[in-house]
Amino acid sequence: MITNLHARAYGVIISGMTFMTMTYELQFPLKHEQLRALAEFANTYGLQKFRIDEQKNWLHFDYDASRLKETEVEHVLRMAKIPVVGRVSAN
Repeated sequence: MITNLHARAYGVIISGMTFMTMTYELQFPLKHEQLRALAEFANTYGLQKFRIDEQKNWLHFDYDASRLKETEVEHVLRMAKIPVVGRVSAN
């Protein structure tokens, strides 16, 4: 792992990260195996963390937009068989 101190010592440029949050409406509450799948890919390159709003049945997903595109996040959710209805627009 390269720290900022190491980066300066070796002249490495570390670009800034752009963190974004996407919110998706779920078809139904997630099952245990779906939660496990979310946890497994939450550490994927650029994917940061997720939160579930059980009252609204929403999934909030944080990611690094400088490394991932919105379509790539949605692809990962489909691969994990997360029952997403659609994206909730920011108000």
